[in-house]
Amino acid sequence: MAVVPGTAHKRVPLIAGNWKMNLDHLQAIAFAQKLAWSLKDAQHDFGTAEVAVFPPFTDLRSVQTLISADKLDLAFGAQDLSAHDSGAYTGEISGAFLKALDCQYVIIGHSERRTLHNETDEVVAAKVGAALRHNLVPVICVGETAEDLEKHGPSAVPVAQLRAALAGVTGAVDIVVAYEPVWAIGSGQAATPEQAEQVAAKLRELLVELLGEDVAAATRILYGGSVKAVNIAGFMRESNVDGALVGGASLDLDEFASISRFQKHVGT
Repeated sequence: MAVVPGTAHKRVPLIAGNWKMNLDHLQAIAFAQKLAWSLKDAQHDFGTAEVAVFPPFTDLRSVQTLISADKLDLAFGAQDLSAHDSGAYTGEISGAFLKALDCQYVIIGHSERRTLHNETDEVVAAKVGAALRHNLVPVICVGETAEDLEKHGPSAVPVAQLRAALAGVTGAVDIVVAYEPVWAIGSGQAATPEQAEQVAAKLRELLVELLGEDVAAATRILYGGSVKAVNIAGFMRESNVDGALVGGASLDLDEFASISRFQKHVGT
């Protein structure tokens, strides 16, 4: 689990860039290289804030080769995986394939997958199990629509989704949870830091119930939804928010690099 050595569950913040269906493999190489250089030039301390990119499947080998060959201080992961390990599942990607490419992370249950591909809580849970079988860290996305928020109030739907996603999961697992209110994604209107903290605190309470205090204390909970350089500091001041899952802004090199250097903004 990503904790600072020598400390009791001091979580290392994670800034994750979900590129979605953008950038071909050549563009991905150029972007990842420029991002690493930009952060290095700014003397970014990767030991106190991890930065990860999530390219499309077709870019993963190119990004992996670049990061490995140039020894770049970037982590990377996939945007999805199959619930199945192998077999007659045309178009799907096994967790075994991702692990063979040295992927550290995989996004599971993103609202776009739930909506556009009709992924149910049961499918999300199966994919979480597949990720853990192959020693990948699942970034489990949860979040409510504006209608959900009005009907059920804050945290009810995200907590229910996380409970379902972790069905059958036990032990000292390494997971990341990303709270992404659907009403904030791509809208330009982010949740307030206080709203994000309220939900993150409830999610951590559930982790204590399901997986125990040690796992809950070590698990990073991210906020996602219209995250920008101008608002990242507010989220990172909250005690239960441990980073961000960034969508559109992760495709803007200067913006994403600035978000990754959130520590320079926190004191302002």
